[in-house]
Amino acid sequence: MSAVGEGVEQRLAAADPKPQRLAARGAHVVRGDFRLIADMIESGSRVLDVGCSDGALLEYLARERGVVGRGMELSQAGVNASVSRGLSVVQGNADTDLVDYPDGAFDYVVLSQTLQATHDPRKVMEQLVRIGRHAIVSFPNFGYWRVRLRLLFAGRMPVTPSLPAHWYETPNIHLCTILDFVELCQRCGIDIERALILGDGEETREISNLFRANWLGRNGMFLLQRSRRQERG
Repeated sequence: MSAVGEGVEQRLAAADPKPQRLAARGAHVVRGDFRLIADMIESGSRVLDVGCSDGALLEYLARERGVVGRGMELSQAGVNASVSRGLSVVQGNADTDLVDYPDGAFDYVVLSQTLQATHDPRKVMEQLVRIGRHAIVSFPNFGYWRVRLRLLFAGRMPVTPSLPAHWYETPNIHLCTILDFVELCQRCGIDIERALILGDGEETREISNLFRANWLGRNGMFLLQRSRRQERG
């Protein structure tokens, strides 16, 4: 491991999760996408949650899947909230700080509802599958039918449960559709292992037809890994 990689690991280890504190919190009401992410992760895996916010997902994964969890969060408030949960989280920026992690440092790297807020989504995606054997990425789908209709009939940027902020105050700078995301994976040499959409009412469907999914999916969720062809090369 490089000196930089060791430095990152030392920072993360400084606030290791306290299993007894996590278990003591008991059952909580959790978002539906948390359960979907957990279903994609093997028990006991090493997990890095990038853009982990207040650590709710990491706490859930530690409790339900027994993962060895680490987190990266841009906001100090998010870091503080995560640490108060007994989680190991450092302050960092997905655009600039993922390069500090060594290859294959984690079994899974999670980027939940954060890709659209990054400055260089392609670079971030390439880093995710470099430092993790698998990556799980979810994002709001700008091709969703309600978004399209608002643009078509109202002529205004949409405000939806997945895109709740007005255009002048949103952190999102690179919104995309499910079709756009699949094309990006192809350009980056990333294999899609599993693909889901979340529609109205949090119902979940496996993606079998991309064009239909692009119309009906309020959010997309993908399990990814670096292309085996690239690894052999």
